[in-house]
Amino acid sequence: MKNILFSLLLSVVARPLLAQGAPTHGAADQPYAVEYYYKVQWGHQQEFLQLFLKNHYPLLQKVVESGRMIGVKIEEPANHMTEDSRWDYRVTIRFKNSTMATTANPEEERFIKQLWPDQESYKREEQRRFEILLAHWDLPVTDVTPSKK
Repeated sequence: MKNILFSLLLSVVARPLLAQGAPTHGAADQPYAVEYYYKVQWGHQQEFLQLFLKNHYPLLQKVVESGRMIGVKIEEPANHMTEDSRWDYRVTIRFKNSTMATTANPEEERFIKQLWPDQESYKREEQRRFEILLAHWDLPVTDVTPSKK
């Protein structure tokens, strides 16, 4: 009897604990969003943004044109944050699906050579963009907004 009561109690207590896990991901054929955060050395935010817009944003646009991504949005915070939680730019990319977000793009190298024929300048400027970067992290996000009925 004690074992039955213990099992029943355990199943009641364990259910909410399991529900607190990671959010569910959408279906494989649904759009998939990832937020990319960039924290730049203080005083170099404009330099980073200029290099990003020159040497990375055109590649992202090209990938959108190819159909692998749905869209790209670049944002900066309106107010200051504490240094430990500060980020300077958030780039939200909506991919066609989770597979497109988590697999290498076989066309990327071709796009890079097509967009930047002067590869030496491109590589030098990309190196500089990462030199002034303090931190970068990616956060896949799941839309849990209820659908309209």
